[in-house]
Amino acid sequence: MTSPTYTLLGVCVGKGKAFPNKTGATGIDKRPVLGPVEVKTLGLVGDEVMDSKHHGGPDQAVYLYTQPDYDYWTEFLGEAPAAGAFGENLLISGPASAEVQIGQRFRIGSVLLEAAASRIPCETFAAHMHDPLFVKKFRQARRPGIYARVIEEGTLQAGDPVTLEGHVPADAPTILDTFEYFYDKQPTPQQVQRLLAAPVAVRLRRELEEQAAKFAAGR
Repeated sequence: MTSPTYTLLGVCVGKGKAFPNKTGATGIDKRPVLGPVEVKTLGLVGDEVMDSKHHGGPDQAVYLYTQPDYDYWTEFLGEAPAAGAFGENLLISGPASAEVQIGQRFRIGSVLLEAAASRIPCETFAAHMHDPLFVKKFRQARRPGIYARVIEEGTLQAGDPVTLEGHVPADAPTILDTFEYFYDKQPTPQQVQRLLAAPVAVRLRRELEEQAAKFAAGR
């Protein structure tokens, strides 16, 4: 069976900048880039990560959002968001981000990416969207976007085809599963072990391992 082919619709990078009433700088304000962009292990060349405690790193090197997600927000907001509005590095034509399984690989240009975790909204995101309630709205929408690691460095540009590569187990958790885990106050041992069996991002893996240790200790 042939894997579906999508299209890279946009490429965005952001420079660190201060937001009013926020301490420190953020690179969430992404702007479109024309022409080829080099992608390294830690992300797109020219893209800055300011809060390295919560963002960036090898397992969250590239943030992808998809056109089905943008279509939802266009209807919800009553207007089409500008390119880079969600702080994404790459906008692809599909599928909906929530449906993507952890471990799914995307070939874009000469770059190979692997889905590792969902985005979790924060106050900086709300400030960027000029809406103090946007964290709640984003959580309710359940369209988190995809954090990916770089398996193969290379170059990509808007207009490149996006193909799915590799084999992901049919029962592998999805991006939405990792998103919902963050908000689940009473996860089950089965839920934790299912996520641990997948190649989730290291920040999430640490949390899962801590939870698994609590279960093992009977807590």
